[in-house]
Amino acid sequence: MERVGAFEMIAKNDEVKRSKIWFIVTTVSTIVIIVGAVLLLTKLFTTNPLEGDWSDEDGGFNMSIMKNGSMVITIPEAEEASSVDVDMKYTMNKDEKTITIVPDEAGFQKLAGRTGGQYTEDEIRQALSSVITTFDYSVDQEQLTLTEREYGEQLVLIKE
Repeated sequence: MERVGAFEMIAKNDEVKRSKIWFIVTTVSTIVIIVGAVLLLTKLFTTNPLEGDWSDEDGGFNMSIMKNGSMVITIPEAEEASSVDVDMKYTMNKDEKTITIVPDEAGFQKLAGRTGGQYTEDEIRQALSSVITTFDYSVDQEQLTLTEREYGEQLVLIKE
């Protein structure tokens, strides 16, 4: 009875074929491991650690940070079940672990126009004055702590 396929190689002790198959298997495995490690390291060191949706611990506002340098701060209104979304810009320095939040002037003007005179640009700016500054940031699991650089005041945000 003659054996075929992989069993033939084992039965006949064909060392050349076995070595060739072993070389192919180890090469493919090595390539898969290297590609996986590169993807993991790229994700760890090039992604924005602040990206995502964050909610103020006190319920004062929500912050959605996107990777393109923009963010949306949502301020819930006390009287109604609605909220106000304000577009903002930010710059981040990963080495110093700082984030600078700056107003989007065009966004303030549009928002003041959309509210139909309910809010002026100055009122919107005043409501957001606590976040328009430079912060040191610290991310610990699902908690983001923003420490204001000048006075040391802290904002604690929870990941949603």
